Amino acid sequence: MSDSDTRDRPDALRTPIVAVLGHVDHGKTSLLDKIRGSAVSEGEAGAITQHIGATAVPLDTISSIAGSLVDPDDFDLPGLLFIDTPGHHSFSTLRSRGGALADIAVLVVDVNDGFQPQTEEAIDILKRTGTPFVVAANKIDTTPGWNPQEGEPIQVSYEAQSDRASSRLDENLYEIIGQLSDSGFSADLYWRVQDFQGNVGVVPVSAVTGEGVPDLLTVLMGLSQRYMKDQMAIDVEGPGAGTVLEVKEEKGFGTTLDVVMYDGTIREGDEIVVGGMGDPIVTEVRALLQPKPLAEIRTEKRFDRVDSVAAAAGVKIAAPDLDDAMAGAPVRVVRDRDRELVVADVESELAEIEVETEEEGVVVKADTLGSLEAMANALVEAEVPILRAEVGDVAPRDVAVASTAAEAEHQVILGFNVDVLSNAADELEESDVRLFHDDVIYQLVEDYETFVEERQRAQQETVLDKIIRPARFRILPDHVFRQNDPAVVGVEVLSGTLKNNTHVGRFDGNEFERLGQLSGIQKEGEDVSEARAGERVSVAIDGPTVGRGIDEGDELWVDLPEKHAKILEQELTDEIPADELEALQGFLDNHRRRDPFWGK
Repeated sequence: MSDSDTRDRPDALRTPIVAVLGHVDHGKTSLLDKIRGSAVSEGEAGAITQHIGATAVPLDTISSIAGSLVDPDDFDLPGLLFIDTPGHHSFSTLRSRGGALADIAVLVVDVNDGFQPQTEEAIDILKRTGTPFVVAANKIDTTPGWNPQEGEPIQVSYEAQSDRASSRLDENLYEIIGQLSDSGFSADLYWRVQDFQGNVGVVPVSAVTGEGVPDLLTVLMGLSQRYMKDQMAIDVEGPGAGTVLEVKEEKGFGTTLDVVMYDGTIREGDEIVVGGMGDPIVTEVRALLQPKPLAEIRTEKRFDRVDSVAAAAGVKIAAPDLDDAMAGAPVRVVRDRDRELVVADVESELAEIEVETEEEGVVVKADTLGSLEAMANALVEAEVPILRAEVGDVAPRDVAVASTAAEAEHQVILGFNVDVLSNAADELEESDVRLFHDDVIYQLVEDYETFVEERQRAQQETVLDKIIRPARFRILPDHVFRQNDPAVVGVEVLSGTLKNNTHVGRFDGNEFERLGQLSGIQKEGEDVSEARAGERVSVAIDGPTVGRGIDEGDELWVDLPEKHAKILEQELTDEIPADELEALQGFLDNHRRRDPFWGK
């Protein structure tokens, strides 16, 4: 659909915007490439339009690819606009007021691998934004024994398969349907779904052979036509509204914005308001740029200048003062409206994305507003507090802010898909601040959680090293080697860990009587620092005399200071072995018969 066609109808239905998500290597880009390639091979090269960040596939082209599955006379919508930079990154960047900018999503899942971590992450994003989606179960051509039927609808392909190949594929498909169910979605193969509002349709496809691609386009068109027609109605001549996909330096134009327009029209010379790092930016459009026909937007640098662009479309905007513009921020055309009202509108939309921060927490940096919001949501779910959250590369002031955290585990910067400025790298080297960065949100959060767990474990081990450990032991009969100065006797450790240089004693009724201090432990004639439950060793005890203070058969205990007993019971029970826990409990029980609050 050309821009002039759309502008001829002020009240037109815009093209639905389709996002493609899924785990890395599951075939998102290949599927988009196949749809583009199929359109070209169907002789529709002039109709398919490359936009900035998107590919428009008109209804006639979809009908050519889908064959009998799509009758153009059944549809009012002009086609589909596929976001060209697939993945969570673009999906969470592309937002409009109230949630995701995409009207519908395709979740690509490798039919052999099923759900992977990024699939789960995509599902969470879809669930949170409430975006309707279909599942493209990709790579059906890799099913053992598969007989490819180039470009055919999936049910035609099914009929050409052996029983063995089709049943193998069915097994994999129902595995995916089960995984969707585990994630809270009722799902089935798309031709069995009666109600697409309550159920997710699964479309088996191959990005290599094109099998099932007609079905996928049919389902996307059908869902859009049936459930989204009202949302697609726009005032085409009205002032344009869009979202920044990327902020880029472009030779000859300076800083430019790659924008997806979802409402109205933008024209060269229009005054626009763009969300920025500080206040909204008010500037004037110098040029609107589109790639040359069929140019690959991710690599092609040559553009055509156009006078205007109507929704839904991707466009590159060249204008002054765009250095502080943010990916994910709103773009609004002022035209015949009050500029201050438009600025206030942009400010209020930005305020919706503000991340709640706390007095103590980590510093978060992300490449776009959408991914910043997604990062913040993931950290809230993981119960990680946030001190500051901003869009942009890691800068020296981020290191300075992170270093002020009171807790060492909060002296951290989490960077999603961002670079580290060279002067910030120097600051990091000289500080105690830890930087974690990744381009997968769940991995970033997981790495931080692992760091916290390891740190806590190390702290507990340090505490354990300093804490006196509980032990109960018995003096063995006929094992008195020396009566006093020090008394040397053979003992059996009944529970716990008996360590050298600890005080020992016994309970006399409810009273604990300290008898002396261990000054040596020997096992099989060798000096050792400790003895564990079940071991028999000889010990030297400074203080008592065998026959007066202690006797053969006596049960003795390590004398635990009350503070140590409290720390062991309240903080370290998971860190000590079961027999040591038993010794601790016995020691506490004896004390608490006299004083119920001892060690609490």
